[in-house]
Amino acid sequence: MRTVQIAVLFLLALNWVGAPVGIFESARDVGVLSRPGSAKFDEAQKRYTIAGSGTNMWFSADAFYFVWKKVEGDVSLAADIEIPQSSGDPHRKGVLIIRQSLDADSAYADAALHGDGLTSLQYRPGKGERTFEIQANVTKPKRLRIEKRGSYVSMWIAREGEELRPAGGTFRISLQEPFCIGLGVCAHNDKNLETAIFSNVELKSGEAPGKKLVSTLETITISSKDRRAIYSTTNQIEAPNWSKDNFLYYNSRGRIYKIPAEGGEPQMIDTGFATRCNNDHGISPDGTQLVISDQAEERHSLIYTLPITGGTPKRITKLGPSYWHGWSADGKTLVYCAERNKEFDVYSISVNGGEEMRLTDAKGLDDGPEYSPDGKYIYFNSDRTGTMQIWRMLADGSQEEQITKDEFNNWFAHPSPDGKWLVFLSYEKDVKGHPENKDVTLRIMAMNNNVPTGKIEVLAKLFGGQGTINVPSWSPDSRRLAFVSYQFVP
Repeated sequence: MRTVQIAVLFLLALNWVGAPVGIFESARDVGVLSRPGSAKFDEAQKRYTIAGSGTNMWFSADAFYFVWKKVEGDVSLAADIEIPQSSGDPHRKGVLIIRQSLDADSAYADAALHGDGLTSLQYRPGKGERTFEIQANVTKPKRLRIEKRGSYVSMWIAREGEELRPAGGTFRISLQEPFCIGLGVCAHNDKNLETAIFSNVELKSGEAPGKKLVSTLETITISSKDRRAIYSTTNQIEAPNWSKDNFLYYNSRGRIYKIPAEGGEPQMIDTGFATRCNNDHGISPDGTQLVISDQAEERHSLIYTLPITGGTPKRITKLGPSYWHGWSADGKTLVYCAERNKEFDVYSISVNGGEEMRLTDAKGLDDGPEYSPDGKYIYFNSDRTGTMQIWRMLADGSQEEQITKDEFNNWFAHPSPDGKWLVFLSYEKDVKGHPENKDVTLRIMAMNNNVPTGKIEVLAKLFGGQGTINVPSWSPDSRRLAFVSYQFVP
């Protein structure tokens, strides 16, 4: 008996076992910290005051103080968070965190409020992997919530006096049950102890499934793979384009809108009679013209051009349905997918209209054509081999070659303006077509002197599909990419 008591005291000394703190089972330091943290619960005010040191919660390992309990299933944790210190590292943070284990390199997701007001959903997809984030477009919110539904995690935010709303952007993470959920503090400077106060803490499980769709316009930085939520809405939005003057253009409810790429309020573009625009639209190489695919005139999709500032559309294609996808670098030619005689193939046409030229003739679906930056090639996706894969051909339709050969269905290849990358959307192999509201993955392939290397990396795992990245959406400097993700909320 005495041996057991000594062992328990030894574990307590090592901070591996602690007493319950409020609704949580225990508290302890996670990772290597030079100063031990602490947690205090005020029963009268239902308030947690947590102090922690630690170098960071980032890269492949964390160091912070954690107040936690084990849970299973769908769960959410919400709290008002205050970081009272006026000094300290701007990246010190108070977090609501879902974590596989107490290991420093554990898979996790957290809703983090930083000392400088930055608010982000951070995550490490697997044990020992690096950390990524989705930055919210709101700073210094009053209240945060982190929510796990199935394999997706999301963050909700509210300013003073507001109701919680989705911050935008979700990601897939695989957690084994049970896992940990709780409150954490990291100083971002291991020599310091920093404090955060968590009040009105609500832990819920087994909530009703979400039924309302939320669309989030996001950007992702290619070098870091970190994401930023630009705009969230309960209207369905789709298919962003990125303009030379740093606006994002997208379609919603048959109209075209633009919004500053760093966030702001959307503005509708005047497209005249074209009020049934779909998600196949884009911007001319010189940035002065819009091309749209609209079905208001003949009840099937036709291609039109108009000034980017708005105006009367000029009809380009005589026949439909036609769905625009690419504009040649010299500004003279459009490429598109069209159904003719019950076959979908790739066609080209002069930007001034006229007769179209058929470029593919394989049985099945050929879709999503887009020019390489030098105009030499056209990339497209085709299911001629049984699954949807990325192909390319010379601009005249000759010398077709397959680019991807894997277990996914790959759609909508977009070469970067500098020719160094090829991004595309991947569905699981059993998914037919490119439907909405599916688990999808944005993947990227390196290019070397206009030659695909075959080296593919994951950019983001998200809930999306139709509308996520149908059309060119690279930033002009090739450093970022725009896309739309979706989530269902109560």
